[in-house]
Parts: sequence; structure tokens; C-alpha cells
Amino acid sequence: MAEIKEYLPFLIPVLIIEFALLGYSLYHIFTHEHYKRGSRALWVVVCLLLSSSLIGPILYLVLGKEES
Repeated sequence: MAEIKEYLPFLIPVLIIEFALLGYSLYHIFTHEHYKRGSRALWVVVCLLLSSSLIGPILYLVLGKEES
């Protein structure tokens, strides 16, 4: 348990960034209808399945989000 307390100052900001990116990505997916690649269902699945490693939301923002 003491080992976890040592990593908390690093883990808490990472978790906040992870959930913020996931929330923003999902918000953007559900409020827009056009994507560079793929469909809404594809990006929701990618974001949710790969959200624990930050890869899903980052993939969407880089590859799927269409510039306004």
C-alpha cells in the first residue's frame, strides 16, 4: 500500500487527463456527423476499448476528427 501512495502524485493527473480526453472525444463524436475516416460507431468502439491506455481518444483526435 505504501508503494501506491508514492505513485499517487503521478497517477492522479494522468487519470484526470485520460478521462478528460475520453470525455471530449466522446462529446465530439456524438455532436458531429462527419469524420475524416470511419463512422460514429467505429470511433465510439475505438475510444471505449482503448481508453485505458489513452490510445483510443488520441487516435480519434488525430485520425478521425474533421477540422471545422
